[in-house]
Amino acid sequence: MSTPTSGTFTPRPGGAPLHRQVLAQARMEARLMLRNGEQLLLAVVIPVIVLVGAVAGSERIGLELDGRPVDVFTPGVLALAVMSTAFTSLAIATGFERRYGVIKRLGSSPLPRTGLLAGKVLALLLVELLQLVVVGGVALLLGWSPEAAPAALGGALATAALGTAAFAALGLFVAGVLRAEATLAAANLVYLLLMAGGAVVLPATAYGGFGEVVRWLPSGALGGGMRSALIDGQVALLPLAVLAGWAALGTVLTARTFKWE
Repeated sequence: MSTPTSGTFTPRPGGAPLHRQVLAQARMEARLMLRNGEQLLLAVVIPVIVLVGAVAGSERIGLELDGRPVDVFTPGVLALAVMSTAFTSLAIATGFERRYGVIKRLGSSPLPRTGLLAGKVLALLLVELLQLVVVGGVALLLGWSPEAAPAALGGALATAALGTAAFAALGLFVAGVLRAEATLAAANLVYLLLMAGGAVVLPATAYGGFGEVVRWLPSGALGGGMRSALIDGQVALLPLAVLAGWAALGTVLTARTFKWE
């Protein structure tokens, strides 16, 4: 048998290191999400339209707010962007991946289930970063003046992170128990209901007595936490606790009910 010469490569079968697998999965998930017209509409276009429409409409109808419209609505729209990506987009994409057997095939690859979930979460964070740039840029053009103290930024990041965890867990729960078409309908319906009546864009105080109820919803906690951070410069502990509770509940439900095919 001849010995290997210069330029000869010895095969090394096996999977790539886990971090490389997760990064590759995250890049693919993010590209697919942004290439899909419906997902792009949910992630970027609708939040921008809501922001511009809310600022312009509040000035015309004389809506009473505790501050300038752009300062009040921008934190809520950023929360809406997190909800649209972490819940609606993730639920719909995962539902159709189950239908077409994508997740089942990924399960036969060297990528473990934890790596698949980590890749999806990392992709969500990448898309949310894009949303922050776009929505924040539009808000700055409209005259937004956010609170930029370290406590405010830390509170906003903590709220967004827990909000992402809570809505992602709930989105995977919905996608894991319903068929793809039912997931599409349910995710969009819940998104519209929470956007209109979940205290995510408007403060809970705008809902009168019902505000005491909606602040316990993940949407109300996410919107309230973002407003406390970016308007008042405070870290609101109650919204963080509510989001952590929803994240834990969604994780338990997903772990018990999620079906990979």
